[in-house]
Amino acid sequence: MPTTGGPDIAPLAHPDTITLHGYVYDGAGAPVHDALLEIWQPGPDGSRAGAPGSLRRDPVTGRAAGRDGVTFTGFGRVPTDADGHWAIRTLPPGGAPYLSVALFARGLLNHLRTRAYLRDDPDDALLTTLDASRRATLLAQAGPHRTYRFDIRLQGDGETVFLEFA
Repeated sequence: MPTTGGPDIAPLAHPDTITLHGYVYDGAGAPVHDALLEIWQPGPDGSRAGAPGSLRRDPVTGRAAGRDGVTFTGFGRVPTDADGHWAIRTLPPGGAPYLSVALFARGLLNHLRTRAYLRDDPDDALLTTLDASRRATLLAQAGPHRTYRFDIRLQGDGETVFLEFA
C-alpha cells in the first residue's frame, strides 16, 4: 500500500538530495504498472537507526507522521505509475554504496530483494562475486541534476540480480 510522502525520504530542500528513479519491466519487457518498491538505507552518516514513524499515521491529520519534511527516516515506499516508472528523493547513504530495495508485484508470491548501487565498489562483497553483465544490473546510472536511474527487470535478458536471505 502506497503511503503519503512515501517517495520523500530526504528532508525538503536538503542541498544533498538525490533522485533515484527507474522502471520495472516484466519478462517480456513490458512495464509493470502496479508494482510497489520499498527502499531502506543508512543515513548519510552511516547510521542505520533511522527515525520512527514512517508508517505511523498522525491521528489528527491522517498523514504519515514520519513524513514531516524535516526528518530523514531511511525508509521509503513508492508505487510504479502507468508507465512502470518510480522515483524517490533521498540522501546518499553513508557507509554503504547502495540502497536496499524490496519489490512487490502481481504474480510474485514473495517479494524480491535487490540493491541499487550508486557507485561501483571493487571491495563490495556482493559485487565482487558477479560477472560484469550481472554486476551491471545492480549499478544505477548517474544522470544530470543529481539523478540516478535504476531499472529492474524481473526476467530475461538483463534480469536484475535478486538476493535471497535464509
